[in-house]
Amino acid sequence: MLLSEKRKFMQLAIHEGRLAIANCGDNPPVGCVLVHNAMVVAQGHTSSPGEPHAEAMALSLLGIATDDVAAFVTLEPCSFQGRTPSCAQTLIDAGIKTVYVGMLDPDPRNNGKGIEKMKAAGIDVEIGLLAQEITKDLDSYLGKAQ
Repeated sequence: MLLSEKRKFMQLAIHEGRLAIANCGDNPPVGCVLVHNAMVVAQGHTSSPGEPHAEAMALSLLGIATDDVAAFVTLEPCSFQGRTPSCAQTLIDAGIKTVYVGMLDPDPRNNGKGIEKMKAAGIDVEIGLLAQEITKDLDSYLGKAQ
């Protein structure tokens, strides 16, 4: 996939994350876009606390098999189970093979562990796409997590 396409899809994930701001509570407003053959096939964002995160919402709306579906996620998928299941594990269980992550989650419970988990499961992970723009959107969350 061309860099320009990757940037376009991450920009859509950023927009999707911004839709979460009003209802996500203390969760970060994350966006996820699922892409197949250079077309968006599903998207999601963080719901209110205890409800699905961006990845789970997008996967629940996916109307096709996950073969050759790539996920664009603004923040590293969580590696741990809290009020909701691990997003990294959800992507693994769904059979996603490629994940583009905007930025690492500095929360000490995560901070690279979601990336490690996905890579260990054979997922191709690319980190840092539009990270500066995503950092601006998540700045208040990032301050609490450090």
